[in-house]
Amino acid sequence: MAKRDYYETLGVSKGVSADEIKKAYRQKAKELHPDRNSDNPNAEEQFKAANEAYDVLKDADKKAAYDRYGHAAFEGGMGARPGGGAGGFRGQGDFASAFSDVFDDLFGDFMGQRGGGGGGRSRAARGNDLRYNLRINLEDAFAGMQKTVTVPTSVTCGKCLGSGASDGSEPATCPTCSGMGKVRAQQGFFTVERTCPTCNGIGQIIKDPCRACQGAGRVEKEKSLSVNIPAGVETGTRIRLAGEGEAGLRGGPSGDLYIFIDVAEHQLFKRDGHDLYCRVPVSMAAAALGGDIEVPTIDGGKSRVKIPEGSQSGRQMRLRGKGMPALRGGQRGDMFIELAVETPVNLTARQRDLLKEFDELGEKNNPQSSNFFSAVKGFWDSMKG
Repeated sequence: MAKRDYYETLGVSKGVSADEIKKAYRQKAKELHPDRNSDNPNAEEQFKAANEAYDVLKDADKKAAYDRYGHAAFEGGMGARPGGGAGGFRGQGDFASAFSDVFDDLFGDFMGQRGGGGGGRSRAARGNDLRYNLRINLEDAFAGMQKTVTVPTSVTCGKCLGSGASDGSEPATCPTCSGMGKVRAQQGFFTVERTCPTCNGIGQIIKDPCRACQGAGRVEKEKSLSVNIPAGVETGTRIRLAGEGEAGLRGGPSGDLYIFIDVAEHQLFKRDGHDLYCRVPVSMAAAALGGDIEVPTIDGGKSRVKIPEGSQSGRQMRLRGKGMPALRGGQRGDMFIELAVETPVNLTARQRDLLKEFDELGEKNNPQSSNFFSAVKGFWDSMKG
């Protein structure tokens, strides 16, 4: 599906000024914000489209490239900034970042940009990154899954759209630092610079704060997110959800959410990388005579395994391709069956007599015992010598 023209998305003509583009974006952001359009299922996509359009048209270099090449300017490596480095265009747009730029453009000018001393713009604070520990079982790690998680976090205030100011008002330049966010004091030959105590480094103050967020530009809220858990994850795997962390302060960009995976221990299988191990008990008679057994596999199926005659405890047999999948594609690991020969218990008198009779048959039925005790005798003889 072809992308919609960016100028059309914002409702402006191609020759308008940067201020008119900014004004049109602000109006669109207010109209389409998801918190104000809960009954419109298309509001979020329209909101992202407006952010994407503004992200390009607010930047002179990107706008010039778009005016000349259209959407193709940002495909296949085009649209690089002069002097090196790509323009940093993001296909889906980022509301927090885009709105932060609008907020800073309108209210964050430093004194140096108004003809005073040097300095740059005071930028709103980025939100904190968040961590969520997600525990899953081995079967889910094998197959992959979609998991909905509920995260307590801070989100952009839908009432003031992150500005912190009540509807109809705007943040004002801090009178203490004149919008610099920092104040300077002369101490002898040195000049000491510190964060402005009035605005805490933001450069603006809220005279009429938004009642919904008390001027912070964000509110506490639980957020439900759908997380794609790829097949092959293991304990310690980290999944990053960009922009899903805590909302920024007064329109600043949101942090990221990191999902840390913890795979629970399984009652049948032990995992080592991509390989699985399953310890299977077998009777003494089955180990001595040999035969076939059925063992479970992690996908819920069964595999038939042939036990060689005379098998001992600890013997391993490999089932190729029955282990865990690689996280980034490729073949599956293997599953190893380890035999545990079980000594019979609760014997009857007849069974005891049969075992005694069997034990009297001698060394040829117990080659490992014969070899061991022969080595012990040789050791003792060498010590006497």
